[in-house]
Formats: sequence, structure tokens, C-alpha cells
Amino acid sequence: MRVTQNTNFEAVRESIRRTKDRMEKLQFQASTLKKLNAPSDNPVAAAKVLESRTDKVNNDQFLMNAKLAESHLTNSDHALGELADIMVRAKEIAIGQSSGASSTDDTRLGVAEEVAQLFNQAVSIANRRVGDRYLFGGFKTDTPPVDESGRYRGDRGSLMVEIAKDVFLTSNVTGLEAFNTKPESSTDVQLQKSNAPYGNKAGDRVPANTTADVELQGPDAVPPTQSENVNAFDELQSLRIGLLTGDLEGIRSTLERFDQLHARLISNRAKVGSRMTGLQTTVTAIERQNLTNAQLTSSLEDADMAQVVGDMAKEEQVFRSALSSSQKLMQPTLMDFIK
Repeated sequence: MRVTQNTNFEAVRESIRRTKDRMEKLQFQASTLKKLNAPSDNPVAAAKVLESRTDKVNNDQFLMNAKLAESHLTNSDHALGELADIMVRAKEIAIGQSSGASSTDDTRLGVAEEVAQLFNQAVSIANRRVGDRYLFGGFKTDTPPVDESGRYRGDRGSLMVEIAKDVFLTSNVTGLEAFNTKPESSTDVQLQKSNAPYGNKAGDRVPANTTADVELQGPDAVPPTQSENVNAFDELQSLRIGLLTGDLEGIRSTLERFDQLHARLISNRAKVGSRMTGLQTTVTAIERQNLTNAQLTSSLEDADMAQVVGDMAKEEQVFRSALSSSQKLMQPTLMDFIK
């Protein structure tokens, strides 16, 4: 087969072009420190990198949600702890003033002022907020949940926050749960339902201390006894009234109820603590996933500079060899013209 001069020229030019393309690609990798600069470089790796970046964007939003929920839960825990301390102090006052031998009318009148301050402090804690959102109001986060008389004006809404894919966490404690030992039996629930535009809403249960839950079977039938609800603000007011009127029996009756309120607050703090534990576990898992995705992305996208420099040296040597060989191959002779 006859090999013409033009064929030799085309072969040499193609060889040099391929070598220069490889050198340019390696130089671009060295300048960007990445071996994956376009999807065409490695389509499978590019798809994996895009998936990892999407996961990171989602995880960053989940971490922001988790920080917001953690802030609300932490402040709720502190508020519940302060309310528990108020209940303990109120019980101490009730114990000290429940006997005529250890107290007088003058001492009871003086201590009644401290109880009034405890009541105002409890209202202030109940109306605590983070930023412009009240902690204990349920869905009603823009208005104070407790008025000056201690009546709850919020609702029973649970604020759900997505802290991972399809994982939701309740980030609040409603005032009904925090300030009552039996939330469904509290007068605040009855007041909310009586103020509803069409009576009880669908799914709302009638309070346990109403006659709607009792079906009398005859004139001698006795309704089942329901445990009494205890409200923190009502008990503080009862203690204050007992101190002002010198009602020692009324003061003594508050002792057990303060114990119930304290136990309820501790139980709510335990719930908040368990939520925070689950939240921290989820955050740790998300951060671990972000680290794993970062390592995978780095292995697929980042260039190995030692290998890049070595390959560049090899390609440069190949390029020089191609130029030297082409110079010898392309030197014309008389026999080349005779061909």
C-alpha cells in the first residue's frame, strides 16, 4: 500500500493534537485542583456529586430547623424549671403558715405579698418568648398566652418542625400541659370550647368533669369520680386568699396540690429533655452524613496533584518525542518525490 506524504502529515498532526489535548486537560486540572470539571469528564461521578450537593442543601436546612427547635425547647425547659421552683417556694410558705402555732395574722399578711409576687412572676414566665414568638401559646405565638388574672388564652397547637427527611419533632409545650395537672379537665379548655363559634370542634373531647361524659342509668346511679384538675395560677391565688383571710385549713389543702403541680412540671421537663436528646441524636446523624458526603464528593471531584504532575511530565515527554519523530519522518528525499 502506498503511503503518501499527506498521509504521514495527517498521522503526525493527529498524534500531536491528542497529546496536546491531554496536556491541556491535565493543566486545567492542576489549575482548578479538580479532576471533574464538566459532566462529560465522568457522567456517573457527576451524578453522584450533584446528589451529594442536594443532600447537603437539604441537611443544612434541617440543621437550621433543629437549631430553632433546640432554642425553643431549651427556653421552655428553663421556664418550666423556674415554675417548679415557684411551686416549691409556695409550698414552703404554705407549710410555714399552715399552723396557728407557727404563724400569726401579721406574718400571714406579710407573706401574702410574697405570694402575690410569685403569682406575677409565674405569669411573666408563662408569657416568655423567644424573639417575637411566645413559648406556651400553642399556635397563637403572637399574643401573650396568659392574661393578668392567670387565664390561659392560647390553644393546644403543637408546633412540628422537620429535623430530618420525614422526621418531625414537637418544639413547644402548650400552656394547658404546663400549668394544669389534668389539661382536659381545666376550666381553660371549657372556656375555649364555650367560645368556639359552633360549639365543640370536630375531634375535640368534652372535658372529663362535665356531665356530657356521664350516662346516668337511674335515679340512684352515681357518676364516676374524676380526678380534680389543679391549675398553678389558681393555687397561688388560693394560697394568697387563705393567707389574707387566715384560713388555715385552706392553706393546708394547697400542700398536696402544689406537690401535684411540681410533679407535673417535672414530668413536662422530662418530656422536653427526651425531645432534646432525640434532636441531638438526629443532628449528630445529619452531621455525620454531611461528612460522609463531603468525603465522597472529594474522592470523585478533587484531583490527586501528585498524579496530575506525574501525568503532565509523562505527556510532555510524549509530546517532545512526537515532535522529534515527526521531524525525521517529514524530511523529504528524492525517493519521496519519485514515489
